[in-house]
Amino acid sequence: MIDLGLSKLAIIGVVALVVIGPEKLPKVARMAGTLYGRAQRYLSEVKSEVSREIEMEELRNLRKEVQEAADSVKQGVHNMENSLQQNMQEVENTWHADDGAPHDSYSTYHHAQASTEQQARKAKEFRRKRVVRTSNVPSWYKHQSGVKSHVTSGAARVARHRPRSKPPASFF
Repeated sequence: MIDLGLSKLAIIGVVALVVIGPEKLPKVARMAGTLYGRAQRYLSEVKSEVSREIEMEELRNLRKEVQEAADSVKQGVHNMENSLQQNMQEVENTWHADDGAPHDSYSTYHHAQASTEQQARKAKEFRRKRVVRTSNVPSWYKHQSGVKSHVTSGAARVARHRPRSKPPASFF
């Protein structure tokens, strides 16, 4: 902006005092300050609006680039899926051609389903045992079923099985 030093402001003030007069000078100074503040606010709003528009344009360009990249990845995955299906078809054709008799894909599926059911059964059993170990079950039931109710340190186990000596004689 304009470079105004102290000496230049003093000269402007003296000229304004002579031209405007001492009665109207405070009113004019307030009006000049108000106009100067409005101008600064207007300039800052214009600057922020321009920067906002620039950022929006950058975001639009970035969105466009990301969309193009996503489309290319989607196309690549689609191409890979097609080639995988072709390879699977070739493998199945080779498999059927070697044996002479077609294989039953149901038996393969049934075997996979059986192993999945077996895993589900094992997971259910594990969860049941964990619930028994950690739930609010009476201690007599835990003791009866062989579940440990708390952890005992090695020193405590040794002290439990160590032979007791005579208690010291009382002082009194």
